[in-house]
Amino acid sequence: MEERGHILNVLKEVKASLKKKDYVKIKNLSNEVVHSSSIDQDPDVISVAVIIYSLSKLIERENYKEYKGWPKFYSDYIEGIENLIKSLEKNDINNFRKNIDFIRNNINKLSGNLKIYLSEVFRKARINKASRIYEHGISMEQTARVLGISVWELAEYAGQTGIADVNFVVTMPIKQRIKIAEEVFEK
Repeated sequence: MEERGHILNVLKEVKASLKKKDYVKIKNLSNEVVHSSSIDQDPDVISVAVIIYSLSKLIERENYKEYKGWPKFYSDYIEGIENLIKSLEKNDINNFRKNIDFIRNNINKLSGNLKIYLSEVFRKARINKASRIYEHGISMEQTARVLGISVWELAEYAGQTGIADVNFVVTMPIKQRIKIAEEVFEK
């Protein structure tokens, strides 16, 4: 993972923002990670973006706290983030990946409505982050594959958000292009 220092700083900011319950800051930090992950498409970094974004959605809503199993889940989630920080500080990428898996698999320990609800939060987070990566110019198929979603899910979401509506065929007027070409050849 080439971006170790950047991800470490982001995770520390996430931890500080958690204390303030600043889900907007956490969501923005997730987008920051996505921007950088679009460059090298590192699955670990992309997983961190999904984890951070999911966390912002979890603290944004209050109703999840009423479910049985929430306190343990949330405590384990925060512990997982703290362990991600420790792993990066030690440059222990294997342990970092184990902690990513720990956070992801934390949902599997749940039951009932909380498990269904949180699984949906994570699924939507993957789709959201996929759309942000796609927005940075990575192909839809490749983005969907990396995030474990279908191309259909990504296409549907991108269509709803307008990400796919970018007009790339806007060009400079012909007279302006000719003038630039003439200037290049005059020199």
